Amino acid sequence: MKLYYMPGTIALAVRIVLEDAGAAFESELVDFRTDAQRAPEYLAINPKSRVPALVTDRGVLTETPAMLAYIAQTHPEARLAPFEDPFALAQVQDFNTYLCGTVHVAMAHRYRGYRWADDPDAIKAMAAKSPEVVIGCFRVIEETLLRGPWVMGDLYTICDPYLYVLSGWLDRDRIDRTQFPAVDAHFRRMSERPGVRKVLAEWGL
Repeated sequence: MKLYYMPGTIALAVRIVLEDAGAAFESELVDFRTDAQRAPEYLAINPKSRVPALVTDRGVLTETPAMLAYIAQTHPEARLAPFEDPFALAQVQDFNTYLCGTVHVAMAHRYRGYRWADDPDAIKAMAAKSPEVVIGCFRVIEETLLRGPWVMGDLYTICDPYLYVLSGWLDRDRIDRTQFPAVDAHFRRMSERPGVRKVLAEWGL
């Protein structure tokens, strides 16, 4: 496998899961500072012009939930998802889909309103509204989805690195994570994992 990444993006979740799985892989920086994500060479890999992208022996995956599930399924010995229980596995996918389709998108409205509007006033309004929406999302996670100590309870899964990265972005967005005690405890627990520390050091984070 080969992971295309940029530090500071959701690619961090995929990199942590690769570490958790003990997977063999290569990695290549897609440097946003030089618009490498728009270079023809990278667009040939991922026409969406985003990271991460994961090249496998059967093709390229470009959506985070799919990458996480693929890594877990191809490394079953790491027990990163409850494959023996169809409903529990669906809950993992349900949670990760919420992070991908709702939480991450809500956060993006603060910085990338240009994806949805051209009017400067509309972009400014989206940026102003984003924190309120993000807080609402994390309230749902805090009160109904995060079982503790890990997202799915006692079983550490591919949900945990994903939540960890988005929880870390609350600091960037100047949203007080301690208003969500369970989320904050989860973030701190993840921060103590040797694999997470290794990846953060590797990426200079």
